[in-house]
Amino acid sequence: MSEYVIQMKNVHKTFGTRKILKGTDVNVKKGETMVILGPSGTGKSVTLKHITGLVSPDEGDCLLFGQSISFSEEKIRRKLRARMGVLFQSGALINWLSVYENVALPLREHKISSGQILHENVMEKLRWLDLVHAKDNLPSDISGGMKKRAGIARALTTNPEVLLYDEPTSGLDPVMSNVFNELIIRLKKELQVTSVVVTHDMESAYKIADRITFLYEGKAIFCGTVAELRSSPNQLIQQFINGRTEGPMILDHSKDNKKVH
Repeated sequence: MSEYVIQMKNVHKTFGTRKILKGTDVNVKKGETMVILGPSGTGKSVTLKHITGLVSPDEGDCLLFGQSISFSEEKIRRKLRARMGVLFQSGALINWLSVYENVALPLREHKISSGQILHENVMEKLRWLDLVHAKDNLPSDISGGMKKRAGIARALTTNPEVLLYDEPTSGLDPVMSNVFNELIIRLKKELQVTSVVVTHDMESAYKIADRITFLYEGKAIFCGTVAELRSSPNQLIQQFINGRTEGPMILDHSKDNKKVH
């Protein structure tokens, strides 16, 4: 049995004429927090979509718990997805539902529980994320940080073994960013979840990562610990992690008149 909960094997993906992934390999061990770094447009979010099975590769495969989530029959894919929780960048709450109803949504949609059991599950997650006081509020009435916490509460209601985060600290001030970093660490320690975090926030990456995968032009060009990343001799990686305006990254992209953001 593989030591990896998530395996992306030589994944290629093209949208229209644009090739996003060009043989990407990502391997995530049980219980670890894997951070995915890289410039904008290099395939980080597309990588998450492959892990969730929302997108299938043109070539290669993506395995979850040793089973293909890319090419299995829909029944198996649903079972694999039920073992995952996803926090989208904005929280992705439904505007006309209260915080409570947003958190309860996965349980109702998948008919996992109802009645008092559903209520107790939802209230437990709201207490865990310090959101009980806002349970009757609409998303428009709460802050960005609270929306993200509600998104995590919703992801946790199904007791997932894997949590995927898409830019969890985006748009947050430094204090709230640190609150989220501590929350991700707490979820790992207390719930033993396996996490994959896409981020541009280097401070966050250094704090939460067990290992980091660096994507560039559709390929994983590095995978290792924070210490190994910081000491990497790769000048492209050094340019990115230190925020330098000059270096091989800009030279590479100037060939096709694209900018790295």
